[in-house]
Amino acid sequence: MNYDGKIEAGPSQVGGQADEPHVFDATGTSLDRDDALDRRSRRVIVLVIVTVVLLAAALWFVLHKGDAADAAGADTTQVPVVSVVVPGRSSVAGEITGTGSLAARRAMPVGSVGEGGEVREVRVDAGDWVEKGQVLAVIDRSVQVQSAASQSAQVRVAEADARLAQANLDRGLKLVDRGFISKADIDQLTATRDAAAARVGVARATLGQLQAQNARLNIVAPASGLVLARNVEVGQVVSGGSGVLFNLARDGEMELLALLSEDDLAKLHVGVAANVTPVGSGRSFTGQVWQLAPTIDNTTRQGTARIALKYDPALRPGGFATAVIESGTVVAPMLPESAIQNDAKGAFVYVVGKDDRVHRQAVKTGLVTATGITVTSGLNGDEKIVMRAGGFLNDGDKVKPRPSTAAK
Repeated sequence: MNYDGKIEAGPSQVGGQADEPHVFDATGTSLDRDDALDRRSRRVIVLVIVTVVLLAAALWFVLHKGDAADAAGADTTQVPVVSVVVPGRSSVAGEITGTGSLAARRAMPVGSVGEGGEVREVRVDAGDWVEKGQVLAVIDRSVQVQSAASQSAQVRVAEADARLAQANLDRGLKLVDRGFISKADIDQLTATRDAAAARVGVARATLGQLQAQNARLNIVAPASGLVLARNVEVGQVVSGGSGVLFNLARDGEMELLALLSEDDLAKLHVGVAANVTPVGSGRSFTGQVWQLAPTIDNTTRQGTARIALKYDPALRPGGFATAVIESGTVVAPMLPESAIQNDAKGAFVYVVGKDDRVHRQAVKTGLVTATGITVTSGLNGDEKIVMRAGGFLNDGDKVKPRPSTAAK
């Protein structure tokens, strides 16, 4: 037999009114209550699903908004901003710097030119200024003076003999007309007179020689100048082989023997001005190049520029000095050192084109000054040159140029 699992309860009166009929299952549980629970569960599930969808949408929006911002930022950061400068053309006074030693422009070594002797007196010392003909040292001449006196007496004897011979000839000429003496005697008297006169000349010449030798005993200055060194003392015996006794700088003139590279030497000519600063001195002295070396040293590849300087006590021969020499005026573009790059191919710069892309341009540099480096070839001066960060760029890179404040 089939039985229905549902039991319908009869109507009941509560408060005089009949309740709604209720349906129960076999266990006695109300089926209406289950339906209410099912509806609440479905609502909860729907709310959860809606919440998840909204959260997913919000997360998607946030994520995609960040990606868009990143993409926009990436678009701006991918193009680097670089400072550019338009160099134009500048007039630059060329300068060449060299170093070297100070020396006397015309050094005069002075020694004994006579037969020499013992030094009795030294009248000057190193650092003194002397005039032409001034006695520097006195040599003993006691023996030489006696020799000169003896020769002077010989001159007087010869002169007396000559006078006697002349008198004998005069008397003979008076007697020859009277026939007391012959013409042969007159010839003999004439020869005697001529020989006596010749002996007078010989005696006088010998005396002059002795006097000249005595005058050369003293050591004198051949010209005005500055005494640089003294190599003689009182009591020293000197002669023609004694070497240099005094060193003089004629007129006190000095010079700097500046060593320069062969490239720099080729840019100079005689007469250009130079400023010389000795080491340890805050003063600078003006001079000019008076001679350029005709040869270049094979080892150092350098030559010498001789810079003439006037006398000054601060210029000491043998000292070290620096010279800044003018080498003419150059009209060319000038760039800061940061704008010029170097590699195995040589010096180059990056030029920003009309399409805001950088292009490598080979250049040749010239004078280096405190304000920049001149470019002798490769640029006209109206190009936009990358001023900095050239080492991080490649040929063809796109950039965003920005005028340099330094250029303004």
